[in-house]
Amino acid sequence: MNHAVVRRIAWGAAAALLSFGAQAQNIRVAYIDPLSGAFAQTGEQGLAEFRFAVDQINKRGGVLGGRKLEVLGFDSKVSPQEALNQLKRITDQGIRIITQGNGSNVAGALIEAVNRHNERNPGKEILFLNYAAVDPAFTNDKCSFWHFRFDANADMKMESLTTYMAGQKNIKKVYLINQDYSFGHAVKKAARDYLARKRPDVQIVGDDLHPLGKVTDFAPYVAKIKAAGADTVITGNWGQDMSLLVKAGKDAGLNVDWYTYYAGGLGTPTAMGEAAAGKVKIIAEYHSNVANNKAAKWDADYRKQAPKGNPDFYFLRGKIMWEMLAKAINQAKSAEPKAIALALEGMRHAADLGEVEMRKSDHQLIQPLYVFTLHKTAARGGPKEARIDMEGSGLAPVTDARLEAFTSAQPTSCQMKRP
Repeated sequence: MNHAVVRRIAWGAAAALLSFGAQAQNIRVAYIDPLSGAFAQTGEQGLAEFRFAVDQINKRGGVLGGRKLEVLGFDSKVSPQEALNQLKRITDQGIRIITQGNGSNVAGALIEAVNRHNERNPGKEILFLNYAAVDPAFTNDKCSFWHFRFDANADMKMESLTTYMAGQKNIKKVYLINQDYSFGHAVKKAARDYLARKRPDVQIVGDDLHPLGKVTDFAPYVAKIKAAGADTVITGNWGQDMSLLVKAGKDAGLNVDWYTYYAGGLGTPTAMGEAAAGKVKIIAEYHSNVANNKAAKWDADYRKQAPKGNPDFYFLRGKIMWEMLAKAINQAKSAEPKAIALALEGMRHAADLGEVEMRKSDHQLIQPLYVFTLHKTAARGGPKEARIDMEGSGLAPVTDARLEAFTSAQPTSCQMKRP
């Protein structure tokens, strides 16, 4: 055999090895959320659940015939600037997919940065999967081809929540309290607009905005709520701002019904305790005691291996996000962000609690939602449906109403520019 043939065989073998290595390389996803500071518990919860979801997909064979998904944590500190610093680190490492959820202020900065990066770096685009930042603007006037939202936005949740509230004749006087940034403003506006449309007899007796993650004592706010004679509070607060608010209400003997987005978030049920039983309601896509729960095994399996401090399965939308991502990669036969995006938009997915759709026009997931109340567990004298409690708090969620996907689906003003 001459030297030229030997060289060709050697080059061929090397190329094959390189090709195999490229096929075997993990598809990395950067998780940009608070992993330190006041909201670290919330960020750690999402990371723990997402690592579990990725493990399940990888155990089933991964994607593209054997490639594995991998999720890597990057600490945003709920700071837009810190998130942008992390995005620079992520792009330097060649990671092409990011996910984030905590803080619409952070999400807004990331959407703008991803758009700029993708315009300047054709062929090296980044895909942004948003699992919890719910400012309605992100799928309206600030929509982006590179951004997909897997949570119902603030207006969608308020549409469903107020549809339920419209039938609750005991609601007479409502107090609004929210965090002073884009999401809190969206909740405030939607609550006012939708209650005026559905229950014009209801009085808004107070409306407060407070700094995000800065208030350590909500007693002055609770005193205002009591003085206003409110029977109901609507809040989009999350993390410690939710826990401390309801705890202050409990300590002051505040007798109201709480209509919330995130009272089920990590640490909040424990902080509220059984005094919240029958008083705290939540709008979300899932809880562990839903009827006909096809996610029950997933929920139970997560709980068995959950890290200390993250005991409950919370983000069904996260499970949906990872399943749809894997499906899109396989359908596209590619891990390239543009190919994944084209496969994701318009995708219908048979999720555990009903079909969901990633609406093509604005990249907003349309899905069923539940209104549910926290009760004492059945073992402690609560309703028989209150079987699985939240973080050992003695509080368990029980469904008040299931609102089908069409209830919250709204028109979009998105004028998407596609590459």
